[in-house]
Amino acid sequence: MEKILREILKKALIDFQKLDVNNIDIEIPSEGGFGDFATPIPMRLARVFKKNPRTIANEIIQRIDNTDIFERIEVAGPGYINFTFSKKFLINELQRLLSEEKKYLFEDIGRGRKIQIEFVSANPTGPLHLGHGRGAAVGAALANLLSAVGYKVDKEYYINDAGRQVQLLGLSVRARYRELLGIDSEFPPDGYRGEYINDLAEEFLKSGDSENNITDFAYKRILSEIKQDLADFGITYDTWQSERQLFESNQVTKAIEELRDRQYIYEKDGAIWFNSSVLGDDKDRVVIKRDGEFTYFATDIAYHRNKIERGYDEIINIWGADHHGYIQRIKAVIKAFGYPSEKLKVLLVQMVTLSQGGTPIQMSKRTGQFITLRELINEIGSDTTKFIFLTRRHDSHLDIDIENAKKESRENPVYYVQYAHARINSIFNKVFEKNYLSELEDLSDLEVTLFSEDEFNLIRKVLISPLVFKNAAIACEPHRITFYIQELASLFHTYYQKYRVITDDPKLTKARLAVCESIRIVLKYALEILGV
Repeated sequence: MEKILREILKKALIDFQKLDVNNIDIEIPSEGGFGDFATPIPMRLARVFKKNPRTIANEIIQRIDNTDIFERIEVAGPGYINFTFSKKFLINELQRLLSEEKKYLFEDIGRGRKIQIEFVSANPTGPLHLGHGRGAAVGAALANLLSAVGYKVDKEYYINDAGRQVQLLGLSVRARYRELLGIDSEFPPDGYRGEYINDLAEEFLKSGDSENNITDFAYKRILSEIKQDLADFGITYDTWQSERQLFESNQVTKAIEELRDRQYIYEKDGAIWFNSSVLGDDKDRVVIKRDGEFTYFATDIAYHRNKIERGYDEIINIWGADHHGYIQRIKAVIKAFGYPSEKLKVLLVQMVTLSQGGTPIQMSKRTGQFITLRELINEIGSDTTKFIFLTRRHDSHLDIDIENAKKESRENPVYYVQYAHARINSIFNKVFEKNYLSELEDLSDLEVTLFSEDEFNLIRKVLISPLVFKNAAIACEPHRITFYIQELASLFHTYYQKYRVITDDPKLTKARLAVCESIRIVLKYALEILGV
């Protein structure tokens, strides 16, 4: 519907002032009674033509051929144009959705452009925590959504397996390992604690391997657990990029040398610096310390140069909110290599807190500090965990109440949505049992008079789904889909309580089944995107 309205508006604007406008804002009104769609474009044009936006709105409306498509077109507020589609048009669109399904729901806005999404990328020094899990849910859902609208998406995990943190893990496990051997060993003051360090030490002792290999053993064992946790969470990757591999292939040195050739590297106080302040960063950054050791930022430079060389049209990084200060320095890297900083998009994911009946849960026996993703999955299930992670915007704080997450009620959002899908399946099972199928398998040729206002409200909600999916993809905000299907499920449950879908009237039954099937189609594809 949005595409049709966009073309109608484009034609009207050409008739209005010979305006060939491609960027036409179309919105879904937040309140009922303001039409199915609205556009604020008269307010934008008012600044250009120095005219009252309501006057411009009326002049645009006069140039729209109000055929069978619209029931009414109105000017509202300071200059919005509100469009209400005719019931006949809505039924025609409903039939298109039923026959085309995915083609109807997802506009090809990507057109084959390549996008890489890097997400989670937790250091292999301990179990995944809830923030990692939320980043995983956001990254996977975004990848599914962008793929659905025509992008070619690669999902990548960056393994930090070459820095100080991995060395500290090895020292921590070594200290516990020596304790098991009865050897006095000082535990590193900033070392990793928790039962998992003891478990690694015991496992290494049983292996009989040389103590020289304890660091590699520890981080590879944790990485294996991370991969298993993500797999059990339904998260897969196309590539696992190792930081060590960047060093072994000499990519870190090559990246620094290329920046030197581009006049962005200089020496000061015995260190090597990247002149990032001239590229939008708040200060210059050290890439090689005085002792000759590369900084973390040096490997970040090499890694993003590596990404660029792979030919992606856009790079999306999903980071924890504590990485906010890294955004401008990495954008400076992109610019230093000769690309627009807009090539990189960074989504920051806020942390997650847990409560049970309103009481905060903070400590984990396994880690000695944070609750792990595995612990939450074991408690409430993978689907519920993933859905709840996606119920709020990624950069907003999220609190999960475990008691509510376990309820089979409206307080558990994923149950409420899945229950709507299950109810519709149950309806169709009864259709098969009663042998209605021969009469009702074709859900086309529907008569407008068979539908109540409640059903038209459901149809309107269903038919805005393509715009919901499109806008969520453009904004990189998969939580918009979660909001939408909760509203759709709520409307359906109310309808289900009020009406019998299978009646003695075959035509009426057919009309109501068509509405139910359209809801089932939308829920199916939405839940697939969310990974639920």
